[in-house]
Amino acid sequence: MEHTDASELYSSEDESVSLSGSDFEFQLKTSKRKLSTTGQATTFSKRVHQSVSGSSCSEPQTPENTRRNRHVAAGHLYEAVSSGRSALPTVVDDWLDDYRRDREAGLLELINFVVQCSGCKGVVSREMFNRLQNADIISQLTNEFNEDSVSYPLVSAGSQSRIFRESLCEFVSLLIRGCRNSLLYDDFLFASLIALLTGLADSQVRAFRHTSTLIAMRLMSSIVTVAAEVNAQALMTQRRCDLEKNKRAEHRAIERVEELENTYRQLLEHQEDLRSLMNGVFKGVFVHRYRDRVPEIRAVCMEEMGVWLRENPACFLNDEHLKYVGWMLHDKQAAVRLQCVLTMQKLYEEKDFIGRLELFTNRFKQRILSMILDKDSDVAVETVKLLLFIQQKTDDGLTEEECAGVFPLVFATHRGLACAAGHFLYHMLCSVLDGESDKHSVSFLSLLARFFIESKYHEHAAYLVDSLWDVAGAELKDWEVMTSLLLLEGGVEEGLESALIDIMMCAVRQAAEATPPTTRSQKKNLTMKEKRLQAQERKRITNHFIPVLPQLLAKFSADAVKLSCLLKAPLYFQLEVFSTSGRLEKCLDLLLSQLCDTVLKHTEECVLEACVRVLCVLCCDSYTFSGRVERAVSQLLDSTVEKFTTNLTEILQDLADEDDLYRAASSLNIIAVFSSARDMTGRNLFEFCFQLLKMGVESREIDQKLMVPALKCAVFHLFWEGKKITQHTQTNRLRMYTHGCARNTDDDKYGVNNVVTIRRFYNISIMYLCLCQADLKRLMKFLHSLCVVCQSCLSVPQSHIRNQAFVCLCDVLLVFGRLCEGDGSPLQCFSPDESLKAEMASFLIDYVFTDDDLAGEEECEEMKMAALLQKRGQLAGYCKLIIYGVLELTAATDILKYYNKFYRDYGDIIKETLSKSKIISSVGSAKTVCLCLQQLFSGLNQDCRDEEMTEIRLLAKKLAMNFSINLRLIRKPLLALHQDGIRFASQGLQNLTFLEILSEFSFKLLPPERKQLLVCVQQVCAGVRDSEFVRMYERSLTSGSRKTPAEPTTASSSSPETPQTKRRRTDSLISRVETPASTVATSHTHHYDTDDDFTEGSVLRKGETRSRRSPSAQSIQSHLSTLSLIEDGSDEEDPVIEDYDDEDSETGITLPSTRDSGSFLEDLFE
Repeated sequence: MEHTDASELYSSEDESVSLSGSDFEFQLKTSKRKLSTTGQATTFSKRVHQSVSGSSCSEPQTPENTRRNRHVAAGHLYEAVSSGRSALPTVVDDWLDDYRRDREAGLLELINFVVQCSGCKGVVSREMFNRLQNADIISQLTNEFNEDSVSYPLVSAGSQSRIFRESLCEFVSLLIRGCRNSLLYDDFLFASLIALLTGLADSQVRAFRHTSTLIAMRLMSSIVTVAAEVNAQALMTQRRCDLEKNKRAEHRAIERVEELENTYRQLLEHQEDLRSLMNGVFKGVFVHRYRDRVPEIRAVCMEEMGVWLRENPACFLNDEHLKYVGWMLHDKQAAVRLQCVLTMQKLYEEKDFIGRLELFTNRFKQRILSMILDKDSDVAVETVKLLLFIQQKTDDGLTEEECAGVFPLVFATHRGLACAAGHFLYHMLCSVLDGESDKHSVSFLSLLARFFIESKYHEHAAYLVDSLWDVAGAELKDWEVMTSLLLLEGGVEEGLESALIDIMMCAVRQAAEATPPTTRSQKKNLTMKEKRLQAQERKRITNHFIPVLPQLLAKFSADAVKLSCLLKAPLYFQLEVFSTSGRLEKCLDLLLSQLCDTVLKHTEECVLEACVRVLCVLCCDSYTFSGRVERAVSQLLDSTVEKFTTNLTEILQDLADEDDLYRAASSLNIIAVFSSARDMTGRNLFEFCFQLLKMGVESREIDQKLMVPALKCAVFHLFWEGKKITQHTQTNRLRMYTHGCARNTDDDKYGVNNVVTIRRFYNISIMYLCLCQADLKRLMKFLHSLCVVCQSCLSVPQSHIRNQAFVCLCDVLLVFGRLCEGDGSPLQCFSPDESLKAEMASFLIDYVFTDDDLAGEEECEEMKMAALLQKRGQLAGYCKLIIYGVLELTAATDILKYYNKFYRDYGDIIKETLSKSKIISSVGSAKTVCLCLQQLFSGLNQDCRDEEMTEIRLLAKKLAMNFSINLRLIRKPLLALHQDGIRFASQGLQNLTFLEILSEFSFKLLPPERKQLLVCVQQVCAGVRDSEFVRMYERSLTSGSRKTPAEPTTASSSSPETPQTKRRRTDSLISRVETPASTVATSHTHHYDTDDDFTEGSVLRKGETRSRRSPSAQSIQSHLSTLSLIEDGSDEEDPVIEDYDDEDSETGITLPSTRDSGSFLEDLFE
């Protein structure tokens, strides 16, 4: 490699682009008018005319007939290529035979074929070709182009465009291959064709540019392949000639030497001819079109450049050509960047090319590293693969810091990117392992566990396992090694045990379910082969873990985290095998014993939930051993309930000590967990829990360890009672229907009057209805009592009790609350009173929309995140009550007030609630927004009025942006909002300032509503027309201006502090909402004119000079200071590409949340 400065090689100044004095200029001059000097009379091929057009040889060759016949001949080629079903080698051979008989007619046929492939209906006649220059021919074809349609064969709908593209490329390759020994060097056919393609590639018509660029690039690739073969032949001939010359005189064949020298000279001439053709295509087409405005054209250039670099590295694999690929790594379009990355992958695969890529690697490595976070997932995936090639093939590879940037991608939600990063991580881990195969799995698992611990996404082992599943499946499914490491004393470092258990359980789930984690699921049905492999893996897991799991549970029985993770294993067993042999039945008894002991020993909720989940699965009626498990669970619950009731008596009599309280809390916690999974209403625990809650509320001295599980137990009791009532109602309806049908059959049989049948049916219906009503009435009584207790708990100082009470209220109101509009289920008959609604709203204000709880404490980041997720869950629960109609839309005012202040924490939830409210009632939603602003305006503090007014205006701006961009859909809602605002502003002089806030919504009004509101404000505010706020509002209606004379220059951000005292809502502005009406949101789509889809700039031909700048040209600006994908006025300069920071380069990769799914909207609202 030549020692050249990198700054010089990769500078944007490429003086070789200039066409003056180059081989390309000479080729154009010598080839453009070869036709005019041809003296022989040329005729069209008789075979083509007879087989295609059917014309007679005696037919006079008028210009019109010539034009028509040439179009038919070109149509023969086009039809063969476009159909994709013809034998293209035969088509090419036939055309070559015609060309050899009449080269002018053959060339015209090929030119018209190119024109027709562009979708143009025009035809190049003999007269046009002989008389006009290329620029004039293209101009005339442009005038004949169908401008009504933007479609052409390369961009046609469906798979037709792909078939056409493949056939066209194959045709060009076969054409070059057929001409590689003769016609490729005749200075007529391809010189003329390249000259025409160069002119078409510079056309303002996108179809011409795209088609001609594709043909020229494929032509260049085929010529490059031929040039590589000629170069190899020349080297071989030269060696043979030298070998022959070095022989002794008596053994030397003079004729053979002369023959080899003549062959070598001929090959050198061919090399020169091919170099001239390649130079013409490269400088005439590629140099201008690689930065075309159309991304498909740029992608074609980069794709074919990769072919040149690989096929003929001696000529092209140098920094002068690699710089184009490096520059286009910064392209705004993902398709172009993807082609560049794919091109570099194929280069780095070849070890022989690495030395030539050294300077490119040093110059563009940082750009490649930044592309792992590309917005387009495909680009990011291929970039990670490229980095793996760089790491494996190059001597320097990647540094530890550079590798550390790739590793976190194994936790990305995009599975393709995560798997690519998994391959990278696997090879990096394997590179530091010992060569001993028997210790490979042990060392790999230890390194993987250490990596998992050191990563900050340590709660997402499922993502890590799925990322490595394809490449490290054997190691991850080596259950024997994993369990032996865990059971062996000192097998794994103490800090790595938890990580290894987590990884093992995630691998068990992946193998048993044969599906990736939830957010990576592709929602496709498993094939028969995949189902068979899945069954085999489940059987293998079952056979291995059934005897080993009790040992693991015994060893880690004191560790709640490890224990809860290990208890996931039975969920993936083939549990029916427990009844196949006596040995396995003993394993089942041992497992049941360990589960029951774990429930009694542990108080951690995660462990109890894991045990209950396993016990409920084992109790399934489909297993023959379910009766045995059911008896064990019943005995456990009987002892637990008895222990709780015994201790409860002492607690209610205020005779319990700390041990009694602890035993009662432990028992109640177990009961609460079991209540969430199975029906325990038969044990009548609601009364006991209610007594405990009532005493705790009255005395306010009960420990939260008793109150929280009591709340849960009471709520689950109500849910199970509601489910039983629903099931009984459905069963009774079926019984009534069956009984009525039977009675009808009997009555018809004996001829009894139908009136008697109806009366009997009615009496039975009343009887069943009364039974259900009695149960429902008793349930509503329990529900009312619980709501009273929970309402009182909202103000207790213990945060756990307060939070659990709010969650319970949201849940029971969502299930049993009466809808404001319409009819719900039979259970939805409970109406919360105004005091309960006000208390819940106050809870949000005091404990959700505040940071006071953590203001004075040095909380770690994890605890802050957990607190935020809990608040998000509480806010989402309240918002669901509004969305599902339990609370009025006006209740959303307490949420909308904080939309701007807490946008970072709750903006997505509030925005979703506002969006759903528009579906319920668009007008009601708009009135709620106005009511929210009115309440804020009414509560302005006179001491800091200006600052608070600015905050309200900022909130109004944000709320205004949530209205649809389709102004016709929001005409009525916006009109209602403005009318309510005008009425509020007219209620006193102090309210006139509200018009300043209202003007923030004026820019989305249509002219009819503007006129209507202008009349309204003139009538309502007739006495204060001179007020500056009225004039300002009128200006916003007439001109759209929202500026006020006293508008502050800077808007200060809202303060996160909230008042320290508890705020209670005693009264609020409540208005009746309209009937729900659905609204349709439309998306805004940008449309670009096709006339602008071209780049300016042309190749100088025949001394003609055309303007290289179009008035409508718009360069694509980015962080690159001078990069433009459209040619500017100078052809001597290429784009300078420095550090690039584009909007498309921003990360589009989503890493999983570091907490549970409570941070996702779909989990919050489902």
